Amino acid sequence: MQGMDGNSCPFEFNFDPATFKVGDTVSYRVTGGLEGFPFMGVLLEVHDDHVVLTSDPNDPNSRMRATRESRPVVDEADIC
Repeated sequence: MQGMDGNSCPFEFNFDPATFKVGDTVSYRVTGGLEGFPFMGVLLEVHDDHVVLTSDPNDPNSRMRATRESRPVVDEADIC
């Protein structure tokens, strides 16, 4: 992924749900009014059918359930 100034993106995202592990940085999407905007999160839990991620690793209350796919989807109602 390239930055707007042509430099490499400072983040390395995992887009392979088969290899997701706790601590991976992922790009995720949100349904509803925020649909279409990219978000960055860190995986806290990885399950067979879903993941739990956070947009703020320093906030223990910031936890969102998402689908387990290349760019996980969070339901807008679940945003912390």
